[in-house]
Amino acid sequence: MLVAPAARAAATRELPDFAALVQTHGVEVVNISTSPRRRDRSPNSNDESANGWPPGAFGGSPNGREATSLGSGFVISADGYLLTCAHVVDGAGEILVRLSDRREYQARLIGADRRSDIALLKIDAADLRAVAIGDPLQLRVGDWVLAIGAPFGFDSSATSGIVSAKGRSLPNENYVSFLQTDVAINPGNSGGPLFNLKGEVIGVNSQIYSRTGAFMGVSFAIPIDIAMRIAQQLRTQGGVHRGWLGVSLQEVTHGLAAAYGLERPRGALVADVLAAGPAASSDLKPGDIVLEYDGQPIGLSSELPPLVGLTAPGSKARFKVFRRDRGLIEVVATVGELRDESTKVALPAKRSDGGHRLGLVLSELSIEQRKHYDLKGGVYVDDIL
Repeated sequence: MLVAPAARAAATRELPDFAALVQTHGVEVVNISTSPRRRDRSPNSNDESANGWPPGAFGGSPNGREATSLGSGFVISADGYLLTCAHVVDGAGEILVRLSDRREYQARLIGADRRSDIALLKIDAADLRAVAIGDPLQLRVGDWVLAIGAPFGFDSSATSGIVSAKGRSLPNENYVSFLQTDVAINPGNSGGPLFNLKGEVIGVNSQIYSRTGAFMGVSFAIPIDIAMRIAQQLRTQGGVHRGWLGVSLQEVTHGLAAAYGLERPRGALVADVLAAGPAASSDLKPGDIVLEYDGQPIGLSSELPPLVGLTAPGSKARFKVFRRDRGLIEVVATVGELRDESTKVALPAKRSDGGHRLGLVLSELSIEQRKHYDLKGGVYVDDIL
């Protein structure tokens, strides 16, 4: 009986000092509000859910959309570049950013990538306090994390929790391996940072699992290394160039592992190789089990697509493959480029050299749109600026 209070006191002393983290890093977080465009939204958009999921379980992207949209973001460079979620600014005609000191700026959309749910914004400000970038690979399940955002429009709100799981694959999100936490995330938190105890950003709060639209104990964040790669491409290339192999994958079950002679289920089973895909010209075959991709071990089939997506198109990737009749072999394949409608870039109406160009917001045509209109290429004009 005498030990219990001491044990509780020791546990209390070990709790992290979230107050110091919030005080130090709250200035790096911004509030984002948007107003809709004058015209209808793109047919690529889905009003049922920010990420194309139907209402219900995975319809809980924490950013309810009404006449205006509220979300969060954070500063990634002192000269005014900001990171947020693509669904926060999807369909926006005007984007207003409010800093922690209440200064407000009109933001320009540099680009948005729906597939990763990342958007890059720019405000005309200088000497801003930028976040420090952490390494999500160093996170452990059970580590403490902190979110700062604007749930329901309440600026600079802090919530904390732990990392519940890593490498989560969600419906229609094959190219992002999410961090799962139990941090309370609600409408308005989308696009805000997820900090580790060092004060480094290790994720972008993106989605929740909910049957009500509000937090139910399960939230998901985009790893910051993926988000920063996307942001860099949006800034320097005007779009995202994502790797693609053209294979169908299947989970390795206990039965399959036993049939192949593997000691345990692991890797990604190649169920099919598309005839027109990049992998068709390699030695990768249906029935192969991919155990490593460019030196990275593959535990689950869901871990392979994000790695391929981060590979530069045109580069060669090395696979360690277990083939039933040959055992462990190495296969080299040239990675192709995945092309879809998920990247949107805003073209400014004026060029820096004083000339003019069309002020348009464009997105690539989806496969369904190309089939419907019998087109081989082209872009969709989302808006005229």
